[in-house]
Amino acid sequence: MDHTIPTPVEVGHRAGKILDGIKATEEFGRLERSSKEYSDCWATFTGYPLIANWSLAADTPPLFEEAIRVLALKTAVFELSDGDEQTAELEISAPVDEMVHAVLAQYTLCQAMTEKLGIRFIHMTDQERFSYEIDGYTDQCYRAAGWGEPNRRYWLDRTETGRRLDILGAKYESIGIQAEGRSHCFTFEKKTPVEAAAAIVAT
Repeated sequence: MDHTIPTPVEVGHRAGKILDGIKATEEFGRLERSSKEYSDCWATFTGYPLIANWSLAADTPPLFEEAIRVLALKTAVFELSDGDEQTAELEISAPVDEMVHAVLAQYTLCQAMTEKLGIRFIHMTDQERFSYEIDGYTDQCYRAAGWGEPNRRYWLDRTETGRRLDILGAKYESIGIQAEGRSHCFTFEKKTPVEAAAAIVAT
């Protein structure tokens, strides 16, 4: 079934209200704390590390804000397109997408929050396309929501993402990590420095 893509103004207006509603729920504080704590469990080789001089402590709070905004935008598009999941799966930057995963991992809170608000968070891996472009539809909706310009520290277009992935890939391979973290050649048989020191002390 074909659906009309809602205008950025329509999406922005609705997304702003959705975001306000999310932040007003009693679950929001815990969702924010839990999502930030989860970050060091979720980090992949191709998401957060794309950020220059990445710092978990410094970058997690602003990334959480971007993730919540993205979920509000996707929810708005889903509603305004009569439930078109493909249209609602907006193009976003890889680091922001990774934080979205961290938020959605807080399943119980997300369920309680969305049920209370009568909305649905939209995110399916099989719909992701990873071809985000600056000034495209996502950016237009983001600005129309009144959130200003997306933070370019986190919002990287596909060309810059590809360039940084090439750099990361080369660095990973230099220490034995292949295919952007999908395989490695470590056997874990060699003792760690801590284990080796403990063995010396024991003798």
